[in-house]
Amino acid sequence: MKKSDSKWFLTKVKRALKDFQMIDPGDRIAVGLSGGKDSTSLLYILHILKNMVRMDFEIVPITLDMGWEADWSPLTEFCTQLGLPHRIKETNIGKIVFDIRQETNPCSLCAKLRRGALHNEALAQNCNKVALGHHLDDAIETFLLNLLYAGKMGSFPSKIYLDRTKLTLIRPMVYLPQKTIVSLVKRENLPVVNNLCPANGHTKRQEMRQLITLLQGKYPDIRDKFLSAFNNVEMENLWPNRRK
Repeated sequence: MKKSDSKWFLTKVKRALKDFQMIDPGDRIAVGLSGGKDSTSLLYILHILKNMVRMDFEIVPITLDMGWEADWSPLTEFCTQLGLPHRIKETNIGKIVFDIRQETNPCSLCAKLRRGALHNEALAQNCNKVALGHHLDDAIETFLLNLLYAGKMGSFPSKIYLDRTKLTLIRPMVYLPQKTIVSLVKRENLPVVNNLCPANGHTKRQEMRQLITLLQGKYPDIRDKFLSAFNNVEMENLWPNRRK
């Protein structure tokens, strides 16, 4: 790791960890390792921070096999290099969503099933927290999806305690823009496993990415403005909920 990394991406991650008090001494954190660039970057960053700041927490990489015969060996080798055991949980989520249910809009059901499977495996591995690789662009996309398709204002929380499972969900990269993660993966040659999902690249989220790119052409600092807005919500200037 280069000295300049602290200013390039680690500073923003450390700030998010501090702002939302994401990690405590003794935590055992399950990292959802999907094979995409975001989750691989998250695992790499948490490994660096654990060794840099000497924080007392454990990292447990967990991959959900969706049943599409993906080659997870690059992830396993990467985890071995970091000194971490790679846990692969086999599921039939892909079959349920696309073969049995034949969902026309599969993302919602798939996300729900993956979330449940990941949480169950995290509990089985005695973890008290789950870390996901969502970043700033994901937060903006979620906000726009809620606004344009659900008619509500909101994104996802950076940290939330789940009463049913007693797990705490954290998103350490929530301050990082996607371009930083892309650069990190390229520079460090981090492993990426191809997404075999039939719906990949044909989702409403992809539409939101295109919309953000369009907005960026007119407002170059659009991501910074969204980040500032997420941290400066003025509830008194929003309409109160109507009585139903």
